[in-house]
Amino acid sequence: MRINLKGFVSLAAICLTMISCGPNAGLELPSVFSDGMVLQHSTEVAFWGKGHPGSKVVIETGWHVAFKTEVADDSTWFVKVKTVEPGGPYMISVKNGNQLKNIYDVYLGEVWLGSGQSNMEMTLTGWPPTDTILGSADAIANADFPLIRMFTVTRNSSAQPLDNVTGSWKVCNPDNASAFSATAYFFARKLHKELGIPVGIIHSSWGGTPAESWVSGETLSTDSDFAKVVEDLKTVCPQMVVYNNWLSKHPTIDAAIGADGVDPLVGLDVFNSYCTNPELNTESWPVINIPSMIEPVIGDFDGVVWFRKEVDIPQSWEGKSLQLNLGPIDDRDVTFFNGVKIGGIEEVGNWQQVRKYTVPGELVKTGKAVIAVRVIDTQGGGGIYGKPDQVNLSVNDKEVISLAGEWEYAVVGQYKEDKLYLFNPETNEFASRPEVSVVAGSHTPSALYNAMIAPLVPFTIKGAIWYQGETNVGRSAQYIRLKSMLINDWRQKFKNPDMPFYFVQLAPWHYNNVEGDASARLRDAQRRTLAIPNTGMAVTLDIGNVNNIHPANKKDVGERLARWALVKNYGKEIPFSGPLFAASAIDGDRMIISFTNTDGGINIDATVPNQFELAGADGVFYPANATIDGDKIILTAPKVKAPANARYAYKNGSVASLFNGEGLPAASFTTEDVLEN
Repeated sequence: MRINLKGFVSLAAICLTMISCGPNAGLELPSVFSDGMVLQHSTEVAFWGKGHPGSKVVIETGWHVAFKTEVADDSTWFVKVKTVEPGGPYMISVKNGNQLKNIYDVYLGEVWLGSGQSNMEMTLTGWPPTDTILGSADAIANADFPLIRMFTVTRNSSAQPLDNVTGSWKVCNPDNASAFSATAYFFARKLHKELGIPVGIIHSSWGGTPAESWVSGETLSTDSDFAKVVEDLKTVCPQMVVYNNWLSKHPTIDAAIGADGVDPLVGLDVFNSYCTNPELNTESWPVINIPSMIEPVIGDFDGVVWFRKEVDIPQSWEGKSLQLNLGPIDDRDVTFFNGVKIGGIEEVGNWQQVRKYTVPGELVKTGKAVIAVRVIDTQGGGGIYGKPDQVNLSVNDKEVISLAGEWEYAVVGQYKEDKLYLFNPETNEFASRPEVSVVAGSHTPSALYNAMIAPLVPFTIKGAIWYQGETNVGRSAQYIRLKSMLINDWRQKFKNPDMPFYFVQLAPWHYNNVEGDASARLRDAQRRTLAIPNTGMAVTLDIGNVNNIHPANKKDVGERLARWALVKNYGKEIPFSGPLFAASAIDGDRMIISFTNTDGGINIDATVPNQFELAGADGVFYPANATIDGDKIILTAPKVKAPANARYAYKNGSVASLFNGEGLPAASFTTEDVLEN
């Protein structure tokens, strides 16, 4: 392996990735082919771009291999580039006619794709104060691994496949690592330490998104649940061109968090004075029932919305301090009473935080009062979304005026690709937007594949890691089909039919009913996905947080995913999984459960409440007594004389009690043949 750290190109040279030598021949490279990238070693990697039709493209590599091809009539070109053993840094030059592009600081190593929703997207910094990463400060301070690189794809959605993404390769150091996906970082770090070679991660995820958004329309069209919306999207493309042209004419604010950590959405003034003016005539504003998300009303949307509510203040309240309760708001808010700011939580990561603000007595006058709340939502659902009894105005929590019901609202900004496009509420610009029959947003089937995966295809990767499923809770039977479609779809598109695909089984969370089993069924759908060859599952029942859907321990998650890769793909001999249900047998009033992956035997943590259940033919499950017999568990239940099925850790809030001798937790499971939603 050739690794020469002293040979790093200077920062100034790295920035000079394009050298023009005469007339522009139209040479273009996807952003993933850029400075600092990692290519899969010891194989033939896909390399492509655009150029002038009929012209020659010459690629010369720092490992002394050159390749030639010709630009096709559609301006595209594609070539396979042979790579050698791990090492670097190298330079790659791409020539097309009189144009030359140099790519600096290239390494050959292991390349993985990391994708999913918020628990994959969650950065090493976390989203404080509520969603934090365990050991974040130390991990960032010690993230000095120049041979680990991460390319983070900017969030985007599209009704049709795109040919490029926004993003850049970043070297792993304390300055850059804070913005890395935490799960993907710990996965990469484990691989790098064990293998001693460069590791590149292409990270493409979006919080709160369903699995179907990440599957190509071509594949989804074969499933009756998604065929119609995929067909409808074909008619949307011309509409989206018109809409995007309209959107591009509006003023924008850069909404990306800077390298200095400054969040431009904090302290932002988005028509504050106008929308909070108590005398403003809002008869033209549409109405929405609060509490609720905004998406059911205006469609899949991220952006800025003002909500207003008039309330009559009784004479007995005049001059008294009031408490304004709004419940949780997704994501950020600033709240005004009669045009005066009384509170707000503007930092990211507070979507579960209940809002309670004090209205000073000097603002409280008899008669009409106007409450105005500005909500900024940057991913997933957004709005004032709690329960009706959480939205009210009160004196000492005794005299209460409910605020649930109709509120007026105005959309004043749209968030897209780290930009905030502004709409003037004085002219009601949003209402005059071009019509789009189907909004291709983050929840739209195929829309994230089109914008965040398709442009990467067929970049040569070793495999994929995946952390997603929360948004599909309640659709577990369908999820089995979706995961199968997604895995096979990506394997086909990346031209890697045996591509490893390792995923995370959902951690415990209450899902508004800690004793319910909706997420347990989704977890079992994930477990059943292991029937697909070359898949693996990291179990997190022991490291979740029943009160937070974003558990803090991402180190163990990433390293458990890495264990699968190290064993299955790199020949390491280490324990890689906790016990997995293998079979069940009935012996009188006993059910005998056998497992795989019982390295060092199995044990039950007696400090954890009993997680085993038995049911007879009637399907009613009762707590079961569990005893260990070698590598098996024997279950009995006083109320079940003829057992038919067993369950383990099958509640939304269940936590691990069964482990193997290496301390790895067992996956939750049910022995039922048919998995219901």
